[in-house]
Amino acid sequence: MTSVTPFKKYLMDNYEKSAFDSALNDTSPWVYHLHGRRIVSARLTRNSTYEIVLAADGQAEEEIPKTDVKLLCPVSHSEAVAGLIKVDQKVRARELDPIISLKERHHIKNKTLFPLMEERTVLFFTLLEGEVIRGLVTDFSRYDLTISLKGGVTVVVMRHAVLDVRDKKGRCYLKACIK
Repeated sequence: MTSVTPFKKYLMDNYEKSAFDSALNDTSPWVYHLHGRRIVSARLTRNSTYEIVLAADGQAEEEIPKTDVKLLCPVSHSEAVAGLIKVDQKVRARELDPIISLKERHHIKNKTLFPLMEERTVLFFTLLEGEVIRGLVTDFSRYDLTISLKGGVTVVVMRHAVLDVRDKKGRCYLKACIK
């Protein structure tokens, strides 16, 4: 009889979850940081395979491709999150677009993430538009990473929006760095 490792158990329980499902089930608004440095506070009204539909107060619903979403958090965390996001101006100057093709994305292997989460390793996530988020991975799925920032504030970073992941010593944790 084969026993299930903690890593495999974690993936079975969490891998197909999506932060968009959590936002859809929440009646309060969430804050969505979108490519083009646009920030929207809205309720999620539909979560389809490739798009989400957001309803901001007093505005028409807006359909947005999921690949345009970089990060999201409950509106109650938005002020704290905004104060904890730093910007790498060199990355921002590159004006990178969302990466649609799976093959071209900057992958973080699950086998790499799980021990980093278990060990509570502080990581620096650089997003495609230069945002730098420092924190601990507290949860992850196929689509997103939940990061605990200073003060226990959480933010969800979409995996497709990640450009780089490093620890305090500068070690890279992307699949391309770990061979």
